[in-house]
Amino acid sequence: QVQFVESGGGLVQPGGSLRLSCAASGFTFGTEFMNWVRQAPGKGPEWVSIISPGGSSTRYADSMKGRFTISRDNAKNTLYLQMNSLKLEDTGLYYCARGGPGTTNFPRWGRGTQVTVSS
Repeated sequence: QVQFVESGGGLVQPGGSLRLSCAASGFTFGTEFMNWVRQAPGKGPEWVSIISPGGSSTRYADSMKGRFTISRDNAKNTLYLQMNSLKLEDTGLYYCARGGPGTTNFPRWGRGTQVTVSS
């Protein structure tokens, strides 16, 4: 079955960096668009970024542009999110999800990884 195992989260000060990973299994990873999604406490899921199956095309939510970089290693079935210049409002549970451009529903299959930005 489809499985995602997210990792790399933690506690970081404003302006700091983290690199998240998502190990995927149970489907043909290299043929699917992949996304990062986050959920802040008490709020609904918020789409963060998408990457094409081959990795050549990426898009970001406006508030993440220039700070976050999505990438993937199809040989390792792994998705990444490099997060720089972190802000307090980046705090949340980050998880990966399948879905092409225009997808609006991103169910969480894994546990996600918690990112807490605090001074």
